[in-house]
Amino acid sequence: MLSRCGRLLLLHDLGLRFPRVTRRPFFLCLHRLMKPLVVFVLGGPGAGKGTQCARIVEEMDQIMASNAQKNKFLIDGFPRNEDNLQGWNKTMDGKADVSFVLFFDCDNEICIERCLERGKSSGRSDDNRESLEKRIQTYLQSTKPVIDLYEEMGKVKKIDASKSVDEVFDEVVKIFDKEG
Repeated sequence: MLSRCGRLLLLHDLGLRFPRVTRRPFFLCLHRLMKPLVVFVLGGPGAGKGTQCARIVEEMDQIMASNAQKNKFLIDGFPRNEDNLQGWNKTMDGKADVSFVLFFDCDNEICIERCLERGKSSGRSDDNRESLEKRIQTYLQSTKPVIDLYEEMGKVKKIDASKSVDEVFDEVVKIFDKEG
């Protein structure tokens, strides 16, 4: 049965100590111990998802290092549309729970200006006004309905992403502190 799991964890890695009854390491199937909690990170192009995720990961690394029972996972920019969401539900049903959606809400023009500024040094070919307007329309038509669906379930944590990087991160920290 353990061989089918694919996610084995040495008890020592969890900080658990049991009397040694065999010389072989004792493994447990991780997903039987704790179901991972997932945070979807969504917002329009240029809303700051990547910037904030990089900072959140540093905070999460510290928390997970001090408490192995904390097992949240960020998924940046997913699900982008209803097909992604259906695929997630089909594949992950019973294996992981969506804790909440972290929604970086930002005015489209601010997002465009951020991306144009980023494009000066990033070398990204899609950081030009024409591409950005198309990406925003795709976001509004495909991703925003997914956010709205989670909003109906009461699972959206909305952040005003038009503020500075530090101000936005302060709000992110408050949400993660409250949500555990």
